[in-house]
Amino acid sequence: MTASAASAPTIYTERLRLRAHRTDDLAAAAAMWADPIVVRHIGGVPSTAQQTWMRVLAYAGHWSLLHFGYWAIADRTTDAYLGELGFADFKREIPAAYRGIPELGWALATAAAGKGLATEATLAVCAWGDAHFSGKRTACLIDPENSASRRVAEKCGYALADRVAFKNKDTLLFFREPGNASRH
Repeated sequence: MTASAASAPTIYTERLRLRAHRTDDLAAAAAMWADPIVVRHIGGVPSTAQQTWMRVLAYAGHWSLLHFGYWAIADRTTDAYLGELGFADFKREIPAAYRGIPELGWALATAAAGKGLATEATLAVCAWGDAHFSGKRTACLIDPENSASRRVAEKCGYALADRVAFKNKDTLLFFREPGNASRH
């Protein structure tokens, strides 16, 4: 039996279907989060299958409790799991002025990277956020060495706002105002 978080809406783009995570995504998600290339700018430590399962459960919890969360990124034709993205409130230990703002994040499997899929998915999710966050700005945190994610953020209307210490590491904080269209 395949279970899914029913409250996560499905969003379609030209090549992608953004959908709720399902239990049958676990193997592909665990492989992605165990890949040192994927995590090099996201904490730097590969995840175990158990840690990935806990991550997926937290995504479902976001949808249940906060009415926003993460989507699985799937190929629109094959439904193959390609990665994930969405908004979260991770209660991060960052300056108080930046807490409580929906934080966008994304990760793609190595085989899906470099094809414009992150930008395509992020633009669609930003449009969803514009419609659901009542004029609230959103944020994303990016490792200064992650030039690919920085390009995605900027193409999707995010602008560098500050540098913050996160887990004792310099991290870039970007904001996007609602309706701030793509810049590419």
